[in-house]
Amino acid sequence: MKRLLVFSLALMTIVGGFLFANGESEAPQADDGLIVVGYAQVGAESDWRTANTESFKSTFTEANGYKLIFDDAQQKQENQIKAIRNFIQQDVDYIVVAPVVETGWETVLGEAKAAGIPVILSDRQMKLSDDSLYTAWVGGNFLKEGQDGVKWLNDYLKKNGRDQEDLNVVLLQGTIGSSAQVGRTQGITEGLDANPHLHLLAKQTGEFTQAKGQEVMESFLKAYPDIDIVFAENDNMAFGAIDAIKAVGKVPGKDIIIVSFDAVHEAFNKMIAGELNCAVECNPLHGPRVAEIIQKLEKGQKVDKIQYVVEKVFDQENAAEVLPTRKY
Repeated sequence: MKRLLVFSLALMTIVGGFLFANGESEAPQADDGLIVVGYAQVGAESDWRTANTESFKSTFTEANGYKLIFDDAQQKQENQIKAIRNFIQQDVDYIVVAPVVETGWETVLGEAKAAGIPVILSDRQMKLSDDSLYTAWVGGNFLKEGQDGVKWLNDYLKKNGRDQEDLNVVLLQGTIGSSAQVGRTQGITEGLDANPHLHLLAKQTGEFTQAKGQEVMESFLKAYPDIDIVFAENDNMAFGAIDAIKAVGKVPGKDIIIVSFDAVHEAFNKMIAGELNCAVECNPLHGPRVAEIIQKLEKGQKVDKIQYVVEKVFDQENAAEVLPTRKY
């Protein structure tokens, strides 16, 4: 750690141990030349999140010149704020945050800024009155993802001669207030509003989890017997919706068109099986991009404030060809 020149045993006792996802702790060590990075992760709610965590853990290793302090917030903002304050107390070199929600971060990020610790946002964004509170953001263009999902649907319906049909749509939203939910919902709902043949019956959060996605889809199916299309704002909720659709004797991917987001490995298996129609990619492999930003900052170079990752759209036609190349 660059700012911590002296680290006595007494100070180690006061500061406490490093907290890892598995609950183990490790007392801070004297400066060993490693760049210390604290990562406040949302949780482990989905396959996407698991891949995102692994990307950071495999990138920020001692062999690569880093020490990673990882914290799983278990979907709670208060846990992330506590983790960030712990990182500040431990005098890490960089803080990375995948924020649970967009708002409520000014105070703790102000503390990080006062301590001279750059903050990098991963995946989700924050709404801040002062953008200088963070150095850079890396993630997907959630609004465009939502737009891409509706574009795929419109093209699919036209290709299959169904573009003039009046079709009923339900939307499984992610964690309300997260930037992924906000952007995807906006892209989807605006796209649906632009097509007079697509009718949004209901939208409700499935909290980005498979179990909650299944629960909400079950309630949709009871309330609306004529659902034609499901948008699920992540793959795991789509997997839950698939189970709910099967349980009522309907065929997912045929009786009900399903469009999801993330494009994790299992989504390709579902598309190949014909149960999922489309998966809009949200690339979780942020570790190398964040490391690239840190290396530039170490050299005193400027970095772009907003850095989108490259993302594509996949469906049943290309899933089998692409699956062998998937890294998550």
